Amino acid sequence: MTDLGYDVIVIGGGAAGLMAAGTAAKRGLSVALVEKNRILGKKLLITGKGRCNITNACEEVEELISNVTKNSSFLYSSFYGFTNYDTISFFNSLGVDTKVERGNRVFPVSDKSVTVVDALVGFVKKSGVKIIHDKVLGIVTDDNSRVCGIKTQKNGKISSGAVILATGGMSYTATGSTGDGYDFARRLGHTVTDIVPSLVPVEVEESWAYDLMGLSLRNIGITVLDEKNKKIYSDFGEMMFAHFGLSGPVILSASAHMRPMLPGKYKILIDLKPALDEKQLDARLVRDFQKYANKDFVNSLADLLPSGLVEPVVALSGIDPRKKVNSVTKEERHRLLEIIKGLELNVKDFCPIEQAIITSGGISVKEIDPSTMESKKIPGLFFAGEIIDVDAYTGGFNLQIAFSTGVLAGNNC
Repeated sequence: MTDLGYDVIVIGGGAAGLMAAGTAAKRGLSVALVEKNRILGKKLLITGKGRCNITNACEEVEELISNVTKNSSFLYSSFYGFTNYDTISFFNSLGVDTKVERGNRVFPVSDKSVTVVDALVGFVKKSGVKIIHDKVLGIVTDDNSRVCGIKTQKNGKISSGAVILATGGMSYTATGSTGDGYDFARRLGHTVTDIVPSLVPVEVEESWAYDLMGLSLRNIGITVLDEKNKKIYSDFGEMMFAHFGLSGPVILSASAHMRPMLPGKYKILIDLKPALDEKQLDARLVRDFQKYANKDFVNSLADLLPSGLVEPVVALSGIDPRKKVNSVTKEERHRLLEIIKGLELNVKDFCPIEQAIITSGGISVKEIDPSTMESKKIPGLFFAGEIIDVDAYTGGFNLQIAFSTGVLAGNNC
């Protein structure tokens, strides 16, 4: 330990902070990790539905970069310095066996995020990091505007030669991501871009969607259109209806493209049968109509659609639900086909940022050296993780950002 309290102080005990603290300590530096929560890695515990999607096993670093939706070029040094395969090897070395699932998502074999958190906390402790549970009130600088420590609620001032700010964003505020780090950075003259939710469920205008709460749809296609009917995103996979509107993997990924979010700007078209083109679907409808020729129309779609969707689809088609199937016209059948291939929902708004997986926005990348993660404004101040104005799709990419920027900050502080 130097005549300062510590060589390095890391603020924030999440994925980026834990990785940064352990990396710095392994270099022989004295490191303190300050976390206001009673437990470390609280947000990590709930990621991937409690299973923790550690990273993505895509083959090339360029593919990692292509999955970053904002300021992707800023991450070249980080991703090449600590790749997704470095992340897998790192956790394997800590005794966390991993597996690859659909979409190249990497999970611990245990299917428990606590396995990942315990490994990271163990790594930090074995590296000699001092863990301090306290609320940080601000970052202290000397007369030359260089970092010289932090001010805390219980321990007062703690001196250090460098500070790594890894306090996360504003999503899942119950885990401690309450935006403190933005305030610390602003007070030191840093620019914080607009903070908005990303990878977030969406509210929709259609009331019938709310009645389908809990209904999951698998193997569907979605297309997002803007107010000019221009396609801005399409995807295939799983979604679900919720009491507020729409959620699930394809909806969360789509939300990253709905910027800026304005009421009435976006609509989502759901293809309920993406494996069938219009001609094939029409042939399927004809077969089903022949099978149920003497039934009421409302009873003819049970083989084709989930039961919860039958009523709204029938209502949207405009066909009398009590009309006999053998009386349904070709034009009516075509209208039904269009609804099944493009069930339309108008987006009203994002759900509150507390429901977002990540935050879009943060410390301007123009004010951070991408090769070191050091502030261009305040010597000795470094950034890591979600606090930076970068974000990516679901699939392990955001955690990879946290690990890669954490390692880079830890190696350069």
